[in-house]
Amino acid sequence: GYTEVNPPLLVRDDAMFGTAQLPKFREDQFAASPPIDRFEEFSLLVHHMNFQFPDWVQNGELKLSLDRLDEFQKFIPKLPIADKHWLIPTAEVPLTNLVRESILDEKELPMRLTALTPCFRAEAGAAGRDTRGMIRQHQFTKVELVSITTPEESKNEHERMLSCAEEVLKKLDLHYRVMTLCTGDMGFASQKTYDIEVWMPGQGEGGMYREISSCSVCGDFQARRMDARSRGPDGKPRFVHTLNGSGTAVGRALIAVMETYQQEDGSIVVPDVLQPYMGGLKVIAKE
Repeated sequence: GYTEVNPPLLVRDDAMFGTAQLPKFREDQFAASPPIDRFEEFSLLVHHMNFQFPDWVQNGELKLSLDRLDEFQKFIPKLPIADKHWLIPTAEVPLTNLVRESILDEKELPMRLTALTPCFRAEAGAAGRDTRGMIRQHQFTKVELVSITTPEESKNEHERMLSCAEEVLKKLDLHYRVMTLCTGDMGFASQKTYDIEVWMPGQGEGGMYREISSCSVCGDFQARRMDARSRGPDGKPRFVHTLNGSGTAVGRALIAVMETYQQEDGSIVVPDVLQPYMGGLKVIAKE
């Protein structure tokens, strides 16, 4: 099974870099640190090892006047600022980083972790899409699954994680389908991704499938960024493989249940598996 963890909701930029939220998806995140001085930000950018200088900066010597700071600003969002803190976009970030800069004994693997946390996303570029209701929110609650395993077992672990996510929908008796994403739709760190899409009768005209879970195997991509390794039978360290998936996106699951189980009179039948948690209530109806 999975070990439940209560992770922090604030993480540093090196944790976000480790799971590949930074620097590519910086604009989709909520920063929790106050903005730093423009000259300080400028200085950090100039000295950042991976920064590609504009053509008006030659041989590492700045040829810049104050009136060009605005022009320089467009490069700054690409830089993860040191000692900055971020609200987690998913519990994947703190859970996966639990093994950063460590060498695990492969006898301890697979390591399976789970957490129920609030998640925070700026959703930059999402204007006009699902902006009303509960489908797309800046803050939502989600159960996250994370696995740390060996390269030989990561493929099997991916299938196992998918089956765990499916089990929730099966118990709720919701109609769903599993999609294997093409390369262009996968996340930056992913080797292979399954999306679970649940049928929502009230969406669109006549209903539609909406993503409710995504399960990805990232190979050693995140492990290399975090320096997370394991020691095999030969005693030599090697990078672990990481996996992550949504166990339950609580808000979207609630929508799917309400729309699927709503009756003609507006009442909602409580799924059998949830009735023990509802005090035996079988139908939610207006009194």
